[in-house]
Amino acid sequence: MATVRDVTYDLLRDLGLTTVFGNPGSTEEPFLQEFPADFTYVHALQEASAVAMADGYAQATGKPAHVNLHTAPGTGNGMGNLVTAWHNKTPLIVTAGQQARPMLLLEPRLTSPRATELAQPYMKWSYEPVRAQDIPAAVMRAYAMAVQPPAGPVFLSLPLDDWYQPADGTPVVRQVSTRIAPDPQRLRHFADLLAGSRTPLLVTGAAVDRGGGWPAAVRLAEKLRAPVWSSPAPERAGFPEDHPQFQGVLPYAIGPLAERLRGHDLVLVVGAPVFRYYPYVPGDYLPPGTRLLHVTDDPDEAARAPVGDSLLADATLTCTELAELLPDSDRPMPTPRQPAPAPADGLPLSPEALFATLAGNWPTDGVLVQETPSNLTALRRYLPITRPASYFTMASGGLGFGLPAAIGIALGERDTGRNRPVIAVIGDGSFQYSIQALWTAAQHRLPVVFVVPVNSQYAILKAFAEFKHTPGVPGLDLPGLDIPAIATGFGCRASRVETPDEIGEALRTALAADGPTVLAVPISTEVPPILEGAGR
Repeated sequence: MATVRDVTYDLLRDLGLTTVFGNPGSTEEPFLQEFPADFTYVHALQEASAVAMADGYAQATGKPAHVNLHTAPGTGNGMGNLVTAWHNKTPLIVTAGQQARPMLLLEPRLTSPRATELAQPYMKWSYEPVRAQDIPAAVMRAYAMAVQPPAGPVFLSLPLDDWYQPADGTPVVRQVSTRIAPDPQRLRHFADLLAGSRTPLLVTGAAVDRGGGWPAAVRLAEKLRAPVWSSPAPERAGFPEDHPQFQGVLPYAIGPLAERLRGHDLVLVVGAPVFRYYPYVPGDYLPPGTRLLHVTDDPDEAARAPVGDSLLADATLTCTELAELLPDSDRPMPTPRQPAPAPADGLPLSPEALFATLAGNWPTDGVLVQETPSNLTALRRYLPITRPASYFTMASGGLGFGLPAAIGIALGERDTGRNRPVIAVIGDGSFQYSIQALWTAAQHRLPVVFVVPVNSQYAILKAFAEFKHTPGVPGLDLPGLDIPAIATGFGCRASRVETPDEIGEALRTALAADGPTVLAVPISTEVPPILEGAGR
């Protein structure tokens, strides 16, 4: 007779969930025993890394990913990156081991007594099956919940002795819709407002990229003849940044953002929150006389927007249909933004000089993963994203995502056969949060390149301290970190490079390697203002 484990593995095959990310623990071993040859186990050395790898893999492949955690402590370890997966809207099926049912009442060691609450509120659905026989159907429901908009992680707590129980039939494999078409009447209303606008402005967000919507967004922008801005602090790029109508990334504070919108009577935000703010800078949400229209597939996102009229719909479908409805416009085309100025010479390199060097040596189809918060404005200005699905970061603002996510993305590139080169720019402070993920990259011989700007400090926190007038904060300096030595210990090639020529040569060599490379680059220790130049 088939067991619950047998039936569940068959279901996972049918759903295409044959890659499992995790770090095995005792409560998961009954599920993992005699691991099937047609499955792949991606071994991370800590659960936070396993979650971020799964997140990156799901985003790269465009399909849900399965991450297997260890009961309460393992789920706790992964929690930071589960928060990021929630904000990234990444479909993850998260399973966690649980103690054997006969002992649950006693709450022995490694019990998760409130398992379904532990990962909340950062789960679309959280469940511990009442019967062992309910596990396969629960997995099917979890899959359906994860992929439906807004996509996101789901959580199942699974007692370790359930896997041996006889199955109660097989679950029905179901397909569910993953896109919401716009309401025709409201869409027509939005189109009429846009057509009647004198000075419209378009803001695109990550959902455009997630839905393969760059061509649709470009057609809409060109039909509107409107300037295009990226939403503040986006986790993905929603528009080609070499397009003449692209203006930059909006600042992520209330007052400065509203100033960027001044002079426009109508703002259309597609596939992004309204807006992602941090830090707090008071001001009006919109300039006087400006109206905002918001397109999102997330009802919560629409409800919490402080201003604007919403349309609940898929970003790509809406861009496509709006472009069809809009008449040709005789508005003048917006003035293209000025090129980034040449960075100053000198060593150590400024962040601008480092990113200009990377841009000059960037592979045509390269994928950028970034987690360098203090240098983000310079990075986005000097290294524009010109191809879809080529920029990834964390929507949550929590560190520890970028390094392991880059590994998951590289695995996704390999498994899809695209094999695009992946380059991660990870600050020396961020690098420490999930550093053990380097071992996984080395074990899988992934040619990921990690460029680490080294300023030996938490510069973003120093910038915030200056902005908020909080002097004397301890723990903001990071002396004594030997990044190449640490990376070598995990099995990576690693070196310290200082000049543009050294960086270019090292990058070319790393991209041709058969495993991961870490390049530590000393940069200036000047602390950039937290908002200066944001968007420009």
